[in-house]
Amino acid sequence: MKALVLSGGAGTRLRPITHTYAKQLVPVANKPVLFYGLEAIAEAGISEVGIVVGDTAPEIRRAVGDGSAFGLDVTYIQQSAPLGLAHAVLIAREFLGDEDFVMYLGDNFIVGGIADLVDEFRGSRPDAQILLTKVADPTAFGVAELDISGKVVALEEKPAAPRSDLALVGVFLFTSAVHEAVRGIELSARGELEITDALQWLIDHGRDVRSTTISGYWKDTGNVIDMLEVNRAVLEGIGGRVEGSVDEASEIIGQVTIEAGAEIRGSRIVGPVVIGANTRIAGSYVGPSTSIASDCRIESSEIEFSIVLTGATIQGVRRIESSLIGRNVEVTPATGVPAAHRLVLGDHSKVRISS
Repeated sequence: MKALVLSGGAGTRLRPITHTYAKQLVPVANKPVLFYGLEAIAEAGISEVGIVVGDTAPEIRRAVGDGSAFGLDVTYIQQSAPLGLAHAVLIAREFLGDEDFVMYLGDNFIVGGIADLVDEFRGSRPDAQILLTKVADPTAFGVAELDISGKVVALEEKPAAPRSDLALVGVFLFTSAVHEAVRGIELSARGELEITDALQWLIDHGRDVRSTTISGYWKDTGNVIDMLEVNRAVLEGIGGRVEGSVDEASEIIGQVTIEAGAEIRGSRIVGPVVIGANTRIAGSYVGPSTSIASDCRIESSEIEFSIVLTGATIQGVRRIESSLIGRNVEVTPATGVPAAHRLVLGDHSKVRISS
């Protein structure tokens, strides 16, 4: 069995971060979200992985390499444009051959991995198996309709009038039957080859399409709020360790990870928090559900429920929360009336705010 990981999307909902950064590499608890998917694939006993890449291919290649760090053998498949999930299957035909495969969206996050799902599929081998979960706003997802017996009868991509609240999770399992399906569909109104249309083709042609409804934790990390929420969930489960330097004037509370080379001076850190290598925090408060990457500087500031990327500097800022701060960003005070701050800053930005 092989795996096909999709990492070619533009990440429009995470702009401006993704103007200069692959969305699959935005970190969750200081580790790229893509890495969690690759680890889940390896844990499921799959070693051959094709990664579909687009404009951010050089970044993905640098981060993942040949896959050996994950126990994987990685092949890169270039996609000329983001033309849909079914298009990714179409262009990966040579890599996939006639083997069964799992397709995993590189910006999705599933707690607990996919090993049980893969084992279930291997045991029964339907033509396709999909994961579903109930969502509040089905119009933002592919949506499945089930009959009274629980059988999948219809699928639709981002419907204006959803026929159910069951959204497709970004993990799909297929036999080689899907290759005929992706060749048999046409471009949607969005100009893409939709995987929902390919699944509907299988259903319409009498193929066996099964579903598993999950109640566990799943997120599509395509927007800032979901990214912050995933970061919170992961931080709560990683425990704490201190390998950096913490002075006597500092207070560490709860599950806090401080990487080697990091320095904490005269500060209060309330977990769950992770602080990357060679980051310096002085005279500051870092609150729960915050991850701070390596080589950052936080001085005389307060921050919580946020993600800070490599090389960022925050100095003299009274309060930051619910924020995603890009690489090498500088956040410093400006004159004016103090205000609360909610920030999404692109890489190399310089912002002056009231403090």
